[in-house]
Amino acid sequence: MITLKTILTAAPAIILAIAASACKSEQKTAEEYFVGTNFWYGPILAGKGEGSDHARLSAELDSLKSLGIRNLRVLAGADGPDGIDVKVSPVLQTRPGEYDENLMNGLGNFLKELEKRDMKAVIYLNNAWEWSGGYGAYLEWAGDGVTPNTRTEGYSAYTKYASRFITNEKAKNFYYKHLETVVKKFKDSDAIYSWQIGNEPRCFSDDPKIQDAFVDFIWKSAKIIKTADPDHMVSIGSEGKAGCEQSLDLYKRISECPDVDYLNIHIWPYNWGWAKEESLAEDLPQAINNTDKYIDEHIKIAEKLGKKITLEEFGFPRDGFKFSKEATTEARDLYYKHIFERVVESARKGG
Repeated sequence: MITLKTILTAAPAIILAIAASACKSEQKTAEEYFVGTNFWYGPILAGKGEGSDHARLSAELDSLKSLGIRNLRVLAGADGPDGIDVKVSPVLQTRPGEYDENLMNGLGNFLKELEKRDMKAVIYLNNAWEWSGGYGAYLEWAGDGVTPNTRTEGYSAYTKYASRFITNEKAKNFYYKHLETVVKKFKDSDAIYSWQIGNEPRCFSDDPKIQDAFVDFIWKSAKIIKTADPDHMVSIGSEGKAGCEQSLDLYKRISECPDVDYLNIHIWPYNWGWAKEESLAEDLPQAINNTDKYIDEHIKIAEKLGKKITLEEFGFPRDGFKFSKEATTEARDLYYKHIFERVVESARKGG
């Protein structure tokens, strides 16, 4: 079965996009609005063996399609050793360049299921966070210590360790090879909306030299993807300023890459301290106000660069911060309503 309780119980993330859509037959772009969702585990369901469930996959895809959700943001696969309590299981890349064929085929099967339904996938190929291996797995393979367990050692220990990925050439080269392998294998799928460098890639440092290396890493990754597959779009998967050490300038620098076709932002009011567990309803106006400011300052950068932007993730907890379908969602509904109204108004004005 798929394991990772912290992911399965997290508040849902929704993609609302205003993006440049590239067609394989012609290199023109068109403005497009769509609604989507994170669906990281899709390729696991579509595989064989542990975690696979083809009936569940069909039921969930059909349900999403019936709701008008046609763009899914998907993890290509987890990296590193299996059996880690804070990480997705089963794992796609078990060692550098060595893959679980059931899961690799699962990604291919998943894309075929999307093609049948005229749905699209944004596939991210790395992760700054520990829950799928990502940075930590590549550092371990490069001989740079052991990834701190976030449940026992905390996130500060993890982020300090993960910051070494950006300057570890051996670790990054393992990732570049993985990136090229996956992109080349599936580049002919009509279900690809865009390839994504990673889930919330960060440098985890305010050191200017490390930030420069981060910019180089993003640009090089995008170039490798475009070289391997010039017919599909490339995106970064960035949270925006929150994923760039609170620096809009750093966000602009990674977004300027000519091989990056459109921009992303993520917004998590609870995670970022805009709304507290014990006062979600009372903090809602502040969360909405900060959300508007966050959207607006990133739109300005997109406009300067002449690129479209997607609000790729956002979420708000259920009332009382309860993880239950029976819990009410009054605060969340108001927050989501505000986001959707902003997108609809943008569409009306050609924004």
